[in-house]
Amino acid sequence: MSQFVINLLFVGGSFAVYIFIAIWARAGSTKEFYVAGGGVHPITNGMATAADWMSAASFISMAGLISVGYVNSSFLMGWTGGFVLLAMLLAPYLRKFGKYTVPDFVGDRFNSNAARAVAIICLLVISTTYVIGQMTGAGVAFARFLEVDATTGLIIASAVVFVYAVLGGMKGITYTQVAQYVVLIIAYTIPAIFISLQITGHVLPQTGLFGTHLESGMPMLQKLDEVVRELGFQDYTAAVPNKLNMFLFTVSLMIGTAGLPHVIIRFFTVPKVADARWTAGWALVFIALLYTTAPAVASMGRLNLIDTIYPEGPTAESLEYAERPQWIQTWEETGLVTFEDKNNDGRIQMYNEVPAFAETAEARGWAGNELVVNNDILVLANPEIANLPGWVVGLIAAGGIAAALSTAAGLLLAISSAISHDLIKKMIKPDITDKGEMLAARISMAVAIVIATWLGINPPGFAAQVVALAFGIAAATIFPVLMMGIFSKRINSKGAVLGMLAGLFATCIYIFTYLGWFFIPGTASLANIPENWLFGISPLSFGAVGALINFAVAFGVAYATEEPSQEIQDLVESVRYPKGAGTAVDH
Repeated sequence: MSQFVINLLFVGGSFAVYIFIAIWARAGSTKEFYVAGGGVHPITNGMATAADWMSAASFISMAGLISVGYVNSSFLMGWTGGFVLLAMLLAPYLRKFGKYTVPDFVGDRFNSNAARAVAIICLLVISTTYVIGQMTGAGVAFARFLEVDATTGLIIASAVVFVYAVLGGMKGITYTQVAQYVVLIIAYTIPAIFISLQITGHVLPQTGLFGTHLESGMPMLQKLDEVVRELGFQDYTAAVPNKLNMFLFTVSLMIGTAGLPHVIIRFFTVPKVADARWTAGWALVFIALLYTTAPAVASMGRLNLIDTIYPEGPTAESLEYAERPQWIQTWEETGLVTFEDKNNDGRIQMYNEVPAFAETAEARGWAGNELVVNNDILVLANPEIANLPGWVVGLIAAGGIAAALSTAAGLLLAISSAISHDLIKKMIKPDITDKGEMLAARISMAVAIVIATWLGINPPGFAAQVVALAFGIAAATIFPVLMMGIFSKRINSKGAVLGMLAGLFATCIYIFTYLGWFFIPGTASLANIPENWLFGISPLSFGAVGALINFAVAFGVAYATEEPSQEIQDLVESVRYPKGAGTAVDH
C-alpha cells in the first residue's frame, strides 16, 4: 500500500468521524449553537478546550521553534501559564456572569454599546489574525500528505469545517474537538516515543530528553550542543541574551492566552461555576501531555535532521545531493525545503552563515548555507526523517490537520457569535427571533470561513509568528478589560473603551512598525534582537506593554470621570462574591 493511500485513509477516516459527530450533535437553538446548551461535562469540556487551544502552532510550529534553541520554550511556558491565570482569575467569574461571549460581558458590565463595539472589533482582529495560522498549518499538512497544492488543501479543510461548524455550532464543535484531541495527542506522542527509543532508549520522550545519546554515550542535550556548535549555531541550551525581552514575551503569551475569546467561551458551556474551574484543570492535564513532549520532539528531531545531512558528523563529508533521502525529495516539492549548490560540489552543506563562523566555513570549502528547512515541517517530517513505518506518517498527517481544524472551528464560532449575537442581536436588531439569530449565526460562520480561507492562501508569516501577533493583541485589549471589569468597581465605560483602544493601537503600531522583520518566515526567535527595537523589545513581546498602557489609560480616565452607577457596582460585587456559586445561571 502506497504512503499516499495510507495518508488518505487516516485523514479521510478522521474527517468522516468529524462529520458524523456534527450531524449527531447538530445545534437546534441559539443556546446550543453558542454554548452547547450549557450542559457539557467538565472532563469533556477540558478535552475540547485542550483541542481548541492546541492549534497548528502548538502541534506543528512550537517544536520547530524550540528546535532552534531551548530559549524558545518561552512559547510553551507562556501558553501553559496563561491557563493558570484563566482558571484562577477569569473563568469562574465569567461563568457566573452567565453570558454567551466576551463582548456580551463587556457590554453589560460597563452598560455601554460603545464598549461592546470596541470589544467586538478587538475580538474580530484577534480571531481573524489567529485563524490565519490555522489555515496555514492545514495548508502545510495537506500539501505534503495528500499531495495537493496548498490552495486545494485549504479549500478541502474549509469544506470540512463548514459542515461541522455551521451545522453543529458549539454543540457540534465541542464533541468534534474531543475526537480531534484524541487524534492529535496520539499522533504527537507515538512518533515521539519511537524517536526517543531510537536515540536514547527511553520510552518516555520527557525522560529521554535528559537521557544518554545511545550512539555516542554522551548526554543527549550535550550531544546536540556539540553538533550544532560545529555548524556555527549557538548551543541548543544557550541562554537568551535579552532577559527583559524574554520576560515580556512570556508575560504577553500568558495574559494573551487568558484573553483569547475562543478559549474563554468554552467556559460558558458548563452547568456550574465550579465546573469552569474543573474545566481549566482538566484542560491543563490534557495540554501537558503534548507540551511536556514538545521539547523532546524538538531536540531529537533537530539532531535527527543534522545526522541525515552529516551521517559521519558535522566535521566529516556531508550527504551527496543525488543520494538525498526520500523525505527531502518529497518536501522539496512543497517548497518548504530548498537546496542550492553554492560551491558546486554536489553535496549538501547546512550551517549558520554568521561572521564568527565564516573562517571555519571557508576552510571547509563551503560557500554558503545550501539547505533551508522551514521550521513548520519538523513535526510533520519527523517520522520520515527517522524512517518510521508508513502508518505513523499517516497518523501524524491526521494529527496535524486535526490540530489546525479544531482551533479554526473555535475561532470561527467566536467570530460568528460576535457578529450574530453581539452586533446584530444586541445592537442592530434586538427584536430578532431565535430562528433569525440562528440563521444570522450560520451565515456569519460561512462568511468567516470564506475570508479565513482566502487569508490562509497568502498568510503574512508562518503559523507560530501569526499566532503570536494574535496573542499580543489579546494581551493588550481583552485581558485588561476583563480583569478590570471583574475586580474593579471604579472602572467605567469611558475608561474601558479608551483603555482598549489605547492598548490596541499601541500594540498594532509597534508591531507593524517592524513589519519587515516580523513577517520573514524563520526569523521568530528571541535571539534575534534588531538594534532599533525600543529597549530591545520585540514585536512578539509588546503585548505586555500594550496591556500596561490599557490599564494606565483606563484607570486614569475612570478616576477623572464619574463613577459607574450603583447598579453596576452591585453587579460587580455579585460576580466577585456570588451567592450560590455552585448553581447554574440562566441565560
